[in-house]
Amino acid sequence: MYDSSGRQVRNGAQRPVALITGASSGIGTAVAEQLASEGSWRLLLNGRDEERLSDVAVRTRGTALAADITDPQARARLAREALAHGGRVDALVAGAGIGWAGPFAKMPVESIDRLLEINLTAVVHLVRLVLPGMIARRRGRVVLIGSVAGSVGVRDEAVYAATKGGLIAFADSLRYELAGSGVRVSVVMPGAVDTPFFSRRGVPYGRSRPRPVPAGQVAAVVRRALVSGRADTYVPGWLSMPARLHGLAPGLFRSLAQRFG
Repeated sequence: MYDSSGRQVRNGAQRPVALITGASSGIGTAVAEQLASEGSWRLLLNGRDEERLSDVAVRTRGTALAADITDPQARARLAREALAHGGRVDALVAGAGIGWAGPFAKMPVESIDRLLEINLTAVVHLVRLVLPGMIARRRGRVVLIGSVAGSVGVRDEAVYAATKGGLIAFADSLRYELAGSGVRVSVVMPGAVDTPFFSRRGVPYGRSRPRPVPAGQVAAVVRRALVSGRADTYVPGWLSMPARLHGLAPGLFRSLAQRFG
């Protein structure tokens, strides 16, 4: 774990414990591999696919804790198992997430519910389960995987953008509450990432810009957020410019987005 100045804090000989959701693929796997390469973390890895999760756990010397975090009982069990295996949770990286693309008017009701459950509701509840321990120890890190879509909105991804926008507002609100507590909340906001995300949502990525970045690039930013506690980071960094334009001149931004996509 790291204190407010970025120095690593150890409890005796114990390495800090990181719980990573969505660790069976994509960004979650890349984060597990990034932290494992340092050798300074104990990794608790969560995902729904037990076989893939087990493979990642073997490669990263982590502990596989398979669970569907949208299920309240499974989510509570995950929190209990994390404490049983790690003794505590020093850092939570909320990497689980799904997408859906297409006109909102044609979006199936069950797809709306599933996106809200996985991308937003489950994250909020899991943070609620691990946060009290961090506050009691007066140190901790929560890193949420957002999206530039949550900052500016994206055509044909209305619900996905809403879930990521919800995470951004959730993180901001928590920061006010946690000021001075030693617990930092970060949101990492990638654009397109080269993972199975797009194939699983059923619509391939078709934009020429921004080009998809490797999952490892996002994982490196997550690692820096764990060290520094920096609030918001875009990946790649230039994506902060459209987000700023959206905030400063929303009418102009919408006109440009409508014209150029």
